Parts: sequence; structure tokens; C-alpha cells
Amino acid sequence: MSTTIAERARELSAAREPFVHATVVRAQEPTSARPGDDAVILPDGSIEGFVGGACAESSVRAAALDTLRDGDTLLLRVLPDGTDTFPDTPGARVVVNPCHSGGAVEIFLRPMLPAAVLGVAGNTPISAAVATLARFLDFEVVEAGDYYGATAVVVAGLGKGEPEAIRAALDAGVGHVALVASRTRAAALLDELTLTDDERARVHAPAGLAIGARTSSEIALAIMADVVRAVRCDDLRPPAGAPVVRPRQAVDPVCGMTVTVGPDTPHARVDGEDHWFCCPGCLARFTGG
Repeated sequence: MSTTIAERARELSAAREPFVHATVVRAQEPTSARPGDDAVILPDGSIEGFVGGACAESSVRAAALDTLRDGDTLLLRVLPDGTDTFPDTPGARVVVNPCHSGGAVEIFLRPMLPAAVLGVAGNTPISAAVATLARFLDFEVVEAGDYYGATAVVVAGLGKGEPEAIRAALDAGVGHVALVASRTRAAALLDELTLTDDERARVHAPAGLAIGARTSSEIALAIMADVVRAVRCDDLRPPAGAPVVRPRQAVDPVCGMTVTVGPDTPHARVDGEDHWFCCPGCLARFTGG
């Protein structure tokens, strides 16, 4: 990673901003990119750095936005029209570069998503074990009462501060609140809170999967297994904040490439219909200019 891009990546990570790190891993002349060139792509489609010319950049932008949505890494292979220079690679996506300059390039796209946040309420051996295991699982652990942005909250006060912690988590919009309590005590506590049906559905009590856990570490394992299951199987997400504005995309009518529409995207309005292009060459071919 180049120094400038590395510094930018650290800034984005510290601010918990999602981005994609793109690195050129292989290039064939006459492409302008070279192995080691890299860039970051932000959720609005903007690219900081260099991974190729205008045509390659359009393909990188579209593919990077896809990786931000699904969280999977991707090897993007951009080839000149009518060629298959690079051998097939499992897990790679191939796009055609219609630019006359030619050249082939492979770019590795790695989405960098903020770590999931887990709130832990309580000062008990169970809460300590949950926090330790959560950090091992790459969660960011918050042990204070501000749970905005948390994916899940574990309430393990064992009788101390539980109503306040549950209320704070629900008010913050947390979708998975795990209460460490017996079934009987949990039912009595939740009845006292007079929760709505939606709020009650978000509270999981007793907390964790039923694995016969006894020790604090085993209980933590059961709780975190249920949180991971909710994230991976039920698509549990942190509370929605400001809506994410996805950049508009269009298909180049000449080469069929998906392009991200921005102020600098080549554009033509013909017979009352707007068209966007990957490069000035496709625009000229379409308009006969």
C-alpha cells in the first residue's frame, strides 16, 4: 500500500467509514497502471489514488460498490475487447475494456468495513468473559451506556442496572438485546418494563444458545454464538442512521459497461433520453462525433 493511500486508509478506519482498498496486482502494456498502484473507493463512488485510466476506473468503481454491499473480496480482471490474455482464475470477475489504448489489468478489491459493535452492560464475571470473547471475534466492545450504532447489546448485570441498560439499548434501536437471567426472572423483569411488541421481540432472554453452559466462559460462548448466528444467518445489522446515498449507475449503450454517473461522466442527451458513457471514445461513437 502506498504511503499516501495507507494514511488515508487509516483515517477512514479510525472514523469507522467503509471503503474499498483496490490494488493493481498484474498489468499488461499498454495499460497505464502498474503493479502496486492502489486507491481507496468510497461509498459515493469517488476514487482516491490510481488504478488505471478512465475505462478501467469505471469498472473498478462499479465492482467496488458491489463489494461494499456484500462484504466479499474480488479479483477484477479488465481485458481489452476480444481478448482473454490472462488465464481463468476462480472467484474473478472479467470485464471488457472498450478503450482503444488496450492493455489488461488485474485489480484486487478488498472491502474495509467497520467492525461490528457489541455493547456490554454489567460488571460481573459473565460480562467480562463476553467482552473478552467478543474482542477475540473482532467486535468493537462498548462498555458504557451509549449503545447507538451497536449491532447487539449483552445485559449481564445479574440484577444490577438491567432495566436501565435494556431501555437504553432499545431506545438506541439495537436489534438484538441479550439478557442474562433465568427464564422466570427475565419474564418478570420484562413485564415491569411494559415493552411494545417490537421491543419485546428484540430482547433475547435467557441470553445465548442452549448448549448447557455453566461457567462464565461457557455462557459467554453461548451468547456470542447466538450473536454471530444473528449476524450471519438473520442479517442482523446496527441501527440505521443517516441513509446511505448510492451513486447512480448507467449502462454505456456502446460497450455495455456499467458506469457510475457523476459530474465528469461523459454524457449525451439524444431524443430526450440521457445516456452516459465510460469514456469520450464511446460518446463519440454514439453521437457520430
